[in-house]
Amino acid sequence: MKGAAASMDPVLAAFHDQVLFLKHNLNSAAIASLDNEVVRMQGDVSRLISDMEAAIAEADAFLASWPGGGK
Repeated sequence: MKGAAASMDPVLAAFHDQVLFLKHNLNSAAIASLDNEVVRMQGDVSRLISDMEAAIAEADAFLASWPGGGK
């Protein structure tokens, strides 16, 4: 039994190394995909800010058109 357990140690060590390698690569891939997501989200946020600024300007113009508006 001890012989069988001892013969497993090198196999388990190699297996452990492979698992660490895969985890590292998966994390790198996940991080790389997040970079693309950040760029997309930054564009979405920029468009949202532009839309909000346009809506605020339109609301300001509407309020200014009322008698006594804009005060």
